[in-house]
Amino acid sequence: MHLYDSELYMQDVCAVASMIEVQELADASVLISGGTGMIGSFLVDALLYADKHYQANTQVYILGRNEEKARARFADYADCPQFHFIKQDINEKVVGNPALPAKIDYVIHAASNTHPVAYASDPIGTITANVFGTQYLLDYAKEADCKRFVFLSSVEIYGENRGDTDKFTEDYLGYIDCNTMRAGYPESKRTGEALCQAYRKQMEMDVVIPRLSRVYGPTMLMSDTKALSQFILKSVKQEDIVLKSEGTQEFSYAYVADCVAGILAVMLDGKDGEAYNICSKDSDVKLRDVAKQLADLADKQVVFDLPDATEQAGYSKATKATLDTTKLRTELGFVPQYDMKTGLSHTVQVLREIM
Repeated sequence: MHLYDSELYMQDVCAVASMIEVQELADASVLISGGTGMIGSFLVDALLYADKHYQANTQVYILGRNEEKARARFADYADCPQFHFIKQDINEKVVGNPALPAKIDYVIHAASNTHPVAYASDPIGTITANVFGTQYLLDYAKEADCKRFVFLSSVEIYGENRGDTDKFTEDYLGYIDCNTMRAGYPESKRTGEALCQAYRKQMEMDVVIPRLSRVYGPTMLMSDTKALSQFILKSVKQEDIVLKSEGTQEFSYAYVADCVAGILAVMLDGKDGEAYNICSKDSDVKLRDVAKQLADLADKQVVFDLPDATEQAGYSKATKATLDTTKLRTELGFVPQYDMKTGLSHTVQVLREIM
């Protein structure tokens, strides 16, 4: 069974597509790096759903290293004239690829290592995707006369909450110990943001930066080693939830549909040069409570187990990382649709259907 065969998944895609300001994307073109990832693939589905059902006529280009993987994920779009796959490693220069369109309206940089084992096993690739990959895409965006560049950043750029704030606002500057392997992800996201600001100034480009909380949903990769992703897979398989800490960490989360809707709101209505926090409603939750919700969905228990050295090396040291979304709500009028209970329920139900 494919994702598109899930009525619940398509309801979520429809909900996001119906929020898109179609008139602003009429006859526009959007290029997405990381198009087969959790966020990128939902973006593709939402944009093409809007194209099909609301006559947006948006050309969607996705960049990826693995054409076979992309063709399998987007098999339903094989004959869609608005869907274009371009083979491209973003750690290599993008300008000069003859498959790229000469003109593009929007570039969304969503490609990045985003889970602990990837940070630990490929720390160099984690950094280069966020730094060199961002620069190469900015160079292409400039050459292609891009209307707006969208850099997907992360809650992790805020660093460690040392008790001086309850929630991170967009102007918060937190502590990161840069002399660690794990720092490669948040520091390179910070550098990516700085590059965007440099290109705004020097190349006169238009850039916006959605800063994402911890994202989950049925488009997650089965190889994802984030704690929440592992909890979800255990719940889907109706197994006990394995918690590798006391679970007192409190984070903001975003269901992938809310995340994508927020990204599109920032892309279309955000102010040039600004960053915007994105998370779902009522989704500031302690890790042990997330584990309990998923255990209940599986009618199982939460059990505790210590992580191995490789996993531990990739884990965030944050104990509280919650986002203030006042700016997104007041300036752009964006209201998330999914609370944690609903998002987790949808995720587990859809994955059970397709697995």
